[in-house]
Amino acid sequence: MQAKKLVLGFSGGLDTTYCAIYLSQEKGYEVHSVIVNTGGFSEEELKHIEKHAYALGVKTHTTVNAIKSYYDSIVKYLIYGNVLKNNTYPLSVSAERLSQALHIAEHAKKMNAVAVAHGSTGAGNDQVRFDMIFNIMIPGIEIITPIRDLQLSREAEIEYLQSKGVQMNFQKAAYSINKGLWGTSVGGKETLYSKGILPEEAWPTPVTKTGEEELKIHFEKGEITWVNNQHFTHPSHAIQYIQSIAAPYGIGRDIHVGDTIIGIKGRVGFEAAAPMVIIKAHHALEKHVLTKWQLNWKDQLAQFYGNWLHEGQIMDPVMRNIEAFLNDSQEQVTGSVFVQLLPHRFQIIGIESPFDLMSSQFGKYGEMNSGWTGNDVRGFSKIFGNQTAIYHHIKNASHD
Repeated sequence: MQAKKLVLGFSGGLDTTYCAIYLSQEKGYEVHSVIVNTGGFSEEELKHIEKHAYALGVKTHTTVNAIKSYYDSIVKYLIYGNVLKNNTYPLSVSAERLSQALHIAEHAKKMNAVAVAHGSTGAGNDQVRFDMIFNIMIPGIEIITPIRDLQLSREAEIEYLQSKGVQMNFQKAAYSINKGLWGTSVGGKETLYSKGILPEEAWPTPVTKTGEEELKIHFEKGEITWVNNQHFTHPSHAIQYIQSIAAPYGIGRDIHVGDTIIGIKGRVGFEAAAPMVIIKAHHALEKHVLTKWQLNWKDQLAQFYGNWLHEGQIMDPVMRNIEAFLNDSQEQVTGSVFVQLLPHRFQIIGIESPFDLMSSQFGKYGEMNSGWTGNDVRGFSKIFGNQTAIYHHIKNASHD
């Protein structure tokens, strides 16, 4: 009798290592592991994970390079919307989980699998994101989550794997680090409580740069095409380049306090030099080239988009509607932004754009103007406040 095919989302860590052994040896599945790289793994690391997967006895192991598709389908819209959850967090991990879930679902379809598995516990957001996308994209395929279902402790997993002769590093790192294209999360004992800051050694990128330097980021319709004098054929490469320049300054470090999908609050540290610099640079350019109401509606729609994305709802058709608006809003978001980088901070120096609405030919703010006269403003001010003036006149008359 042929074993039933199961696709396992695999990272090579403790939880997914347990799943690979347990599902094949205890449950009799033919396990096909897949890792989706959204910018967090080097080629050497991916090869090591592949070797580890085959040592566990998987039938096949697949590496999906999702960096460009992750940008094209998700990160692009986080930039267009200048999305920072709770005005702080660029959705570094939550966004990449959705890209990973979608690719795992596609692989399960391709493999004609009867089941799909992931290593989420029952404590966080990822279990909802993976389950929900699998339910939508591959309905009818069984979702198996051994760590969650068996309520396993880390110690129980290690004991089981050692009994199976598995060779791997079981030493728990002091800090849990998840790296991707759009930032790196950092969790440790300091983030388990409402007070506490991560120490210097916890951050993945040490501060090695001093002094200051200027960065010139050029956008074409909202997408980065040049950084300084270097051209990029795909914006994902520009993001990685900016990260390499800005991260050694200690830029983009912070702690996010947020609400989980399942209703509890949590703290997590993150290092996101490129996302923070890019979002602030893009927003600075937009403030010059978009109208007041374009900016207003973008803010409202982008805030909803970011929150709904964080909660795993990327397949909701309203997301395509908002993406269409965001795409259209970038028509004139073209120009260069000048950013000054310094240790632990950065500042926007200014922009240059052919679509700059702050053009001196229409007048200078706080000084003279060329588009209207003082009498024009006098009449406009009376008409603009007319209804409010009528309201107060009637209100005061009713009190007499």
